Amino acid sequence: MKRSNRLAWMGAIALAAIVLLTLIAAPNNTKLEAGSTYNRAPNGYGAWYAFIQEQGISIKRWQKPFSEIKSENSPVTLLVISSYPRDTTLDSQEREWVEKGNTLVILGIGARVTEADFSTVQKSPQGNVKIDTRRRNKKVNQKQIDLGDRFGAIVWQEKYKQGNVIFSTTPYLAANAYQDNLSNFRYLTDIVNKNGNTILVDEYIHGYKDADVRQKESEGDLSSFFAKTPLFPMFIQACILLLVLIWAQNRRFGKPVTLDTPVADNSKAYIQALALVLQKADTTDFVTQMVGKQEQLQLQKALGLGQIPLEHQALLNFWVEKTGASAAELDAVLKLQSRKQPMSEPELLSWLEKWRTIRLIRNTSASPRDATQTLSTSS
Repeated sequence: MKRSNRLAWMGAIALAAIVLLTLIAAPNNTKLEAGSTYNRAPNGYGAWYAFIQEQGISIKRWQKPFSEIKSENSPVTLLVISSYPRDTTLDSQEREWVEKGNTLVILGIGARVTEADFSTVQKSPQGNVKIDTRRRNKKVNQKQIDLGDRFGAIVWQEKYKQGNVIFSTTPYLAANAYQDNLSNFRYLTDIVNKNGNTILVDEYIHGYKDADVRQKESEGDLSSFFAKTPLFPMFIQACILLLVLIWAQNRRFGKPVTLDTPVADNSKAYIQALALVLQKADTTDFVTQMVGKQEQLQLQKALGLGQIPLEHQALLNFWVEKTGASAAELDAVLKLQSRKQPMSEPELLSWLEKWRTIRLIRNTSASPRDATQTLSTSS
């Protein structure tokens, strides 16, 4: 296969992998859908929306920005079911709107987790309301609490001049999961319909927008849509890859270089395997005997004393005479390797470190010839 064709195939495979990964890793709107009346999942409000319509109550999905809510004809009650915990503080626009006599109902207020049971039943005029959250607001005045217990408020109300704001620590007050507990549905219905206002449910925060809003926000044409989907970064990636392939077709990268096959070091592998076996078997005494013997022979060889192991005291005497160093360290390592009791791992490491120190000292000692002459004289 020619090099150009091989690069083209590699580019195609890489592009396919990029497309696949982009689709898999693309963000989804599952979290955004939580609380939507279009959502039929347990965390949605589709069942409650159908329930309130069956009661003959007029309700409408609001799919425009908050700033476009008009309330000239009659006061409005806006139900906001937040997908993410939000603060009780209203922004200036919300506050001004409420103060005019409107009602804002916010489900999903961030609050501290208390010692309350996760699942509790709260009494209300509409029946027993099931609550599945440990979150409570302890800072609410008792007179403001509409639903709560000794751990704090779950649902409470705050007055803003002519209007009201109703807060709930749980965003699932009347979610689809509570279809078997209609008291939850009745309770939320009573909250939003208590004042006889026009009832709106905010779907704009869940990503649903009227056609004129999408057009205004430049989401009406196909190019704007693709610019906000995973297809747009995929298109950019494809263009970059195409440019690389075009450049590769017109410019050689050079001849292929054959990689050298690494030569296996059997001795090193054998030593490592043996060390692992000895460690598992906890045979430090064998290690000290073998290593100690070799270290002593290497020491004698470096000092010109031959390959026959010397007696303990003779080696100490010559060590002091030749190096001028103290015999304490050498004496310690020789005694440790000759003792019957096995060493612990920390002791073994300390012992090896002492041998390393001795090797450093011996490397600065006299030549082997001088050492041999000194040994013959002492004999």
